[in-house]
Amino acid sequence: MTSALLRITAVALTALLAGVSAQAADREVHVYNWSDYIDPQILEDFTKETGIKVVYDVFDNNDLLETKLLAGGSGYDVVVPTGPFLARQIQAGVFQKLDKSKLPNLANMWPQVMDRLAKYDPGNQYAVNYMWGTTGIGYNVKKIKQVFGDDVKVDSWDFIFKPENAKKLKQCGLNILDASDETFAIAMNYIGKDPDSKKTPDLEAGGKVYSAIRPFAKTFNSASYINDLANGDICATIGWSGDIVQAKHRAEEAKNGVEIAYVIPKEGTYMWFDNFAIPADAKHVEEAHAFINYMMKPEVIAKASDFVAYANGNLASQKLISPDVFNNPSVYPDEATLQRLFTISPYDPKSQRVLNRLWTQVKTGK
Repeated sequence: MTSALLRITAVALTALLAGVSAQAADREVHVYNWSDYIDPQILEDFTKETGIKVVYDVFDNNDLLETKLLAGGSGYDVVVPTGPFLARQIQAGVFQKLDKSKLPNLANMWPQVMDRLAKYDPGNQYAVNYMWGTTGIGYNVKKIKQVFGDDVKVDSWDFIFKPENAKKLKQCGLNILDASDETFAIAMNYIGKDPDSKKTPDLEAGGKVYSAIRPFAKTFNSASYINDLANGDICATIGWSGDIVQAKHRAEEAKNGVEIAYVIPKEGTYMWFDNFAIPADAKHVEEAHAFINYMMKPEVIAKASDFVAYANGNLASQKLISPDVFNNPSVYPDEATLQRLFTISPYDPKSQRVLNRLWTQVKTGK
C-alpha cells in the first residue's frame, strides 16, 4: 500500500511540476519600442533569467504608437512613449498605474530625471524613464568642410535654418527629423518664441522656418537617417543625440572614412524622455512589471546605454557605463548645457491638428 501511494504521489508531483514548467514556458511579454533602441542580448538574458519570452516589435515615430494605443487592443504589454505623448495618453486613460511594489529597482532611479519626467507624469505613477537625450545637429565633418570651407563652425541652428546654408547642404544631403512636436519647438525657440507655445500664429511661424528650407531637404525621416549619415548619403541632419553617436560608431566600424559629429546648438534645444509604460489593456501585467524592473538593474540599463549611446534615467548605472559614453558631452551634457535645454507640454487636440496640418504642408512642399 505504501509503495503504491508513493508511486501515485510521484506521478502526481511529476504532473504538477510539468504543469508549472509548461506554464512558465508560456509566459511572455509583448514589448513595442523604438527601432535600434536595445541590445538584443539584453532580451535574451532577460528570458534566461526569468523564463519570460520577449515578443519585440519596433516603431519609428510617436504618432504610430499613439494611433495603436488610442485604438485599443494594441496587444502590447510594455510601450515606450516620449514625454508629451505620454502625458496626453495618460489623460486619455490608455495606461495603468504601475505597481511599485513589483518594481524594487526604482530605488536606482535618478531624482533629477524623475523630477523632469513628472511634468508629464505627475507623481511618476505611470512611467519609468528608459532613455533621455537631446535633439541637435549631426553632420559629416569632411563633407561639411568641402561645402563650407575648413574654417566652418557648427555651433548654431543657423547652420540648418538659414536658407543660404540649407541651399549649400543640398549639395551633400540634408535630412529633417520627422518629429513635428519637437522640431517645431526647436524652430520657435530659434526665432525667439516660447518653444512650448501652442498658439496658432507661433506654430505657423515655426512652420515658416521649415518651409524656407524645404526645397533643400533631401529626406524627412527618423529611422533610416542613421545609416544614411553613417554611409555618407546625407551630410547633415536634425537628429537625436544617441542616433548620431550610433551613426558615428557604424561609420567607424565600416572604416568608410566618414567622420560624424554631433552638436547641441548654442541657442538651446529640446530635451526628451522615452519611458516604459504599461497599457491599460495589457494581457501580461506581471511579466510587464518583471521586464521593467529587470531593465532598471544598474548593470542592465548601463549595457543598454552603451549599446544605443543614450543617457538613461538610472543614477546607479552611471559608474557602470562605458567612459566613451558617460564622458561624452553629446550624451551626458554638462550642467551649463543642461540649463539651455527645454521641455514641452502635450498638444491639445486643436493645436495638434494645426501642427499636423503645418507639418504636412512642410513635408509636401504645398
